[in-house]
Amino acid sequence: MDKYLEIKKIFESKEDKENAIAMSKYMRNMFDFYGLPTPKRKEVYNNFIKNEKKLKIIDWNFLDKCYEDNHREFQYLVYDYLLSMKQYVSYEDIPKIKKYIVNKSWWDTIDFLCKVIGDVELRDLRVKDLMLEWSNDDNIWIKRTAIEHQLNLKDKTDSKLLEKIVVNCFGTNEFFINKAIGWALREYSKTNPTWVKNFVDKYKNQMNDLSIKEASKYI
Repeated sequence: MDKYLEIKKIFESKEDKENAIAMSKYMRNMFDFYGLPTPKRKEVYNNFIKNEKKLKIIDWNFLDKCYEDNHREFQYLVYDYLLSMKQYVSYEDIPKIKKYIVNKSWWDTIDFLCKVIGDVELRDLRVKDLMLEWSNDDNIWIKRTAIEHQLNLKDKTDSKLLEKIVVNCFGTNEFFINKAIGWALREYSKTNPTWVKNFVDKYKNQMNDLSIKEASKYI
């Protein structure tokens, strides 16, 4: 049976309609759900992903089918798959990921897909210029990806790049951008609090209050 259809059949067999309504409501009723919380969702496909890793090849056709599905659990499967297979993602694959970023966009997918791109950057420096380009994009989810792509890189974070990207994103009242700025700085403050404190001091007159609040949480 087709891999996508096989997983869909299992999702359907485990559907919790009551919880699906609650999950959809939490996401402003923008997406349909099977009603599977994260542990139960991952139970469906953890072994499948383990087997896919043995092949060492990303099945983009499968991922495309998943992303086209109306149920949000399938988009979550896509990012779990890519995070597990991130070592096999190349710079040339980023346009494929971008397609996912700009479709069915919301924070719940962006905040994981960005990490896949961040891992590619550690292996291919061309990503740095691309993220600078994305930080000037009109699409807020592309911009948010650029801001967040170094999340959790800790001492591998390129602070100069982070500064350039964040500064490019100043001057907006868009919640999801200002929140992302604060979050990215807050996470980096766990590794380099002095740098973040100096950044906030330097740019506080240009930063949104939400960004300052988030960035200053641990400094």
